[in-house]
Amino acid sequence: MNWFLFIPIMLGTFMLMEGITWFTHRYVMHGFLWFLHEDHHKPAPGIFEKNDAFFLIFAIPSWLSIMFGLQEQRYWLAAIGFGIALYGLAYFLVHDVIIHQRFKWFTRSNNTYVRTIRWAHKMHHKHVDKEDGESFGMLYVARKYWEKVVSDKKRNGV
Repeated sequence: MNWFLFIPIMLGTFMLMEGITWFTHRYVMHGFLWFLHEDHHKPAPGIFEKNDAFFLIFAIPSWLSIMFGLQEQRYWLAAIGFGIALYGLAYFLVHDVIIHQRFKWFTRSNNTYVRTIRWAHKMHHKHVDKEDGESFGMLYVARKYWEKVVSDKKRNGV
């Protein structure tokens, strides 16, 4: 397999992961695995949450795809694994660093996209129970959140 096939498979997997993440968040995390996700909506003291276990749900298939793909020279499978891992890195940076600021790296950003994802996630977290949620995605943000942030920036002269 050459790079002209590997890279599109990897990037396609990365983009597909947004939909998979939305579906998992909406129907699994806010469904039958709510007991793991609940502490993310009702924080308790400490660095780690039960919700952090979801890292393994995505990391294990990524690792296995990369490992078996490289061992068996099924590079399309490795490309899928790398796409999942790339999305995992983006998820960590966007969700844990930028949105929840578990690490204080980008705390004062005035970037419209950053403000929009933060607002959309804030609207998600205003629901402390598993029902009646909104904004289950991570990288893709609905138009209404963009419009709200842009309107706020205009009103405040930013």
